[in-house]
Amino acid sequence: MRMKKFIHFILPFLFLFTFTACEKTEIFETAAISDYMPTTIGKYITYRLDSTVFTNIGRNIEVHKYQVKHVVDAQVPDNLGRPSFRILRYLRDSAGLQPWVDNGTYFITPLADQAEVIEDNLRFIKIHQPFRLNNNWKGNKYLSSEPYDPRYPFSNDDFMNDWDYSYDQFDATLSISDINLEDVYTVFHIDEALNAPVTDPSSIGLKTLSLEKYAKGIGLVYRDYVLWEYQPPANGISGFYTGFGIKMWIIDHN
Repeated sequence: MRMKKFIHFILPFLFLFTFTACEKTEIFETAAISDYMPTTIGKYITYRLDSTVFTNIGRNIEVHKYQVKHVVDAQVPDNLGRPSFRILRYLRDSAGLQPWVDNGTYFITPLADQAEVIEDNLRFIKIHQPFRLNNNWKGNKYLSSEPYDPRYPFSNDDFMNDWDYSYDQFDATLSISDINLEDVYTVFHIDEALNAPVTDPSSIGLKTLSLEKYAKGIGLVYRDYVLWEYQPPANGISGFYTGFGIKMWIIDHN
């Protein structure tokens, strides 16, 4: 009788143990950081670059067109002693008829779960694991609250260090400049606009847009980065723009 009671007591626990042991654990697999930001020495990507600038004391809008090449040059330690990669940047005319000229450098620091880019003394977390839609992170958290001040006296960069980066689009295939790309993630940063384009010159206007696309095995293939503000006429001063715009897309790579 005691044995029957013991069996009746223990059976539910045996069933629970068996059911739990049989449950499958789902493991999410994600791409490596190096898949979306390769740093092989000698790797290059050439982009078409449209640079929006404001001339004549901010009264005129001009778009300057170039080709720009980014080349992975060497591995070097960053200012924290971590392995980093120096990227050389070269510029030439948009038709590609003139020789390349030096256009500065920037640095990529790939870490276990993210990649940092340091450019013009500004540090960004460009990509972050896991690679899946709606994953988000504070990509500008190392920036000051107004990182472009005093060079650009606008409000677009106010609290820029609080921007949320996220993977908001995935394309299994995508073609840019007749280059077929695979497994492309769009990293969205921000999209805000007021009176943009400026249709009411008596009112303030602004545009803040930032997004990038990364293709597996290649890296950055598209960038749209716009920060400008329009100040209307006041105290006898004509209306004017301040800021910049950068749009670039891949046209060649190795």
